Amino acid sequence: MHKIRTLAIAAVLAISFSAEAQELNARVTVNYQQIPTSIDRKVFKTLQTALTDFLNKRKWTTEEYGPQEKITCNFLLNLTANTETNVYQATLTVQAARPIYNSTYQSPLVNYMDNDVLFRYVEFQPLEFNENRIQGTDPLAANLTAIFAYYVNLIVGLDNDSFSPRGGDSYFKKANVIVNSAPDGRGISGWKPFDGQRNRYWLAENLVNSRYSLVHDAIYTYYRLGMDNLAENENKARQEVMSALNTLYTLHEDSPNIMIYQFYFQGKADELINMLKKANPGERSRAVEMLQKIDITNANRYKQELK
Repeated sequence: MHKIRTLAIAAVLAISFSAEAQELNARVTVNYQQIPTSIDRKVFKTLQTALTDFLNKRKWTTEEYGPQEKITCNFLLNLTANTETNVYQATLTVQAARPIYNSTYQSPLVNYMDNDVLFRYVEFQPLEFNENRIQGTDPLAANLTAIFAYYVNLIVGLDNDSFSPRGGDSYFKKANVIVNSAPDGRGISGWKPFDGQRNRYWLAENLVNSRYSLVHDAIYTYYRLGMDNLAENENKARQEVMSALNTLYTLHEDSPNIMIYQFYFQGKADELINMLKKANPGERSRAVEMLQKIDITNANRYKQELK
């Protein structure tokens, strides 16, 4: 899989390869505007730097990534409340993109907001994460790094899925291990099946559940067989994208309420509309029929813009 990824991205960016580089090109922003000004703002800037280093300097896989292979991603930690000394409630928006062969275009891979983030941070406190002992001595401190590590594994897994059939399996399993060993304490949520129908538990469950394995086939078809061929053969590429949508639609008909659909389609509406506008009327009609059911949030957009 890694050779395929190297060749594909080398066609996007002609940059010399260097092994030993980490996997992510991550940007972290900590927004603290809702936190009382009585708290020293410097602590949030220190946290932002610490999280950036945690993501970019840690080795997350056993693979070698060159500079041109790093996965572009953004993490916006929006602090919404200071519930007690050094403890913060927040939302986390995670975005990642995947370069498309023979173009400068970056296709959205992840665009998701997690509303269940509660953590403790003391300035200059090391951000520690041990995948074999996730709970730690302070669950609230461990929760911060566990959440970030969870999304790193999802990003790497989805990126690998897009380059090789079922290429992300091992990373989805790692994300599921984090779920099963996640910190547990007062106010911590998002890791349990009873915390809601749309959370970290259900997303990881969907990605490792063999009942929904067609999702991974659709991801590969959409990116490697579809998007990566747009420059060379736009019609064939669009047919492969339609094939991916058909796969997801078939799965949706059997399992209509799983979380992965919402997760997969967030951020993709513009890309799909721009691509499918050039399809023939029959293809557009079929695309609208499918997308209105599997991407309900953007159902009206598809109907109006793909007439």
